[in-house]
Amino acid sequence: MKYLVMVQGSQADYDAQAGKGSADSPAWDEKAVQEMFAHMGSINDDLAESGELVTAYGLTEPAQGRAVSLDAEGRPVVSDGPYSETKELLAGFWILECESLERVTEIAARVARCPQPAGAPEYPVLIRTVGGGID
Repeated sequence: MKYLVMVQGSQADYDAQAGKGSADSPAWDEKAVQEMFAHMGSINDDLAESGELVTAYGLTEPAQGRAVSLDAEGRPVVSDGPYSETKELLAGFWILECESLERVTEIAARVARCPQPAGAPEYPVLIRTVGGGID
């Protein structure tokens, strides 16, 4: 079974990781950023070794993205990020092939233990089963 494991964040979190803290997310120093990358890298290495990793990506800050919708006449309406409609958004993901929901839950718990500065917001790690695709 394939699972999508998602980590969440906000523009404030990306800003904080770049050293620009706010009331919503304290500034990260270089050591904290390196600890986060080391933690995620260790997870990726272990999942690749176990054969469970299909793919994984971190996403760039939402300010570099766009939202595309349609107006009443069906014409595209493009909005630049960050997106005011929501505070939390997808920050990165893994596609994993695991034997059970229990196993992917163990992995998500490890992801949730990612080190971060005191006072940084904590988000749940989300798990979704991947349905039929075009493999």
